[in-house]
Amino acid sequence: MEDVTKRYYEKRAKVLIKNMEKRHFEAYYCSTKEQALEKALALIPQGSSVGWGGALSATQIGLIQAIRDGNYEALDRDLCITPEEQEQNNRACFGADFFLTGANGLSMDGQMVNIDGTGNRVAAIAYGPKNILVIAGMNKVEDTIEDAVKRARTVAAPMNHQRFPGKTPCTENGVCGDCLAEKCICNQILITRNSRIEGRIKFILVGEELGL
Repeated sequence: MEDVTKRYYEKRAKVLIKNMEKRHFEAYYCSTKEQALEKALALIPQGSSVGWGGALSATQIGLIQAIRDGNYEALDRDLCITPEEQEQNNRACFGADFFLTGANGLSMDGQMVNIDGTGNRVAAIAYGPKNILVIAGMNKVEDTIEDAVKRARTVAAPMNHQRFPGKTPCTENGVCGDCLAEKCICNQILITRNSRIEGRIKFILVGEELGL
């Protein structure tokens, strides 16, 4: 069954990469987490400043730890203790050479959907860092942009919110309630449909289930 899934992911990735390239993205496919880590490190020059937002997929392939351990200037949000330090780090990421993130949804025509509570991640994707590097498992890929948005709202966000404190409908029952709660993490939804600067946004698509 694993071989069938791998072949399925690989064939879909070929179509998706062609569509991403039409949108001026740079995109690669790696069959495993290990290959994805190797490719990511090949794309990030030594000495680069590197920040990240919510980047569970990058953590899962070992990229966050490799940046911490390597010859890079890591803008490490996990070292921030106070809200003021977190805010300073978020703003410093806008000037980073590379910003690492995941995707809450991808559509087969090459578009990306991300959903945010604070907005620092979607703001960085839209404008700021010189390079955006997206690590995304092929489980994030939906046939249409409408399905990708639906995935972000009804799958990724409710699952992600289980990691955070705060009472919202999705933390209570796992179902999006289209809420306006104080701790809502669905305050900004960004659809990235094209890269005005060719190659600024880079994708590594991974033939495994990653992220939420």
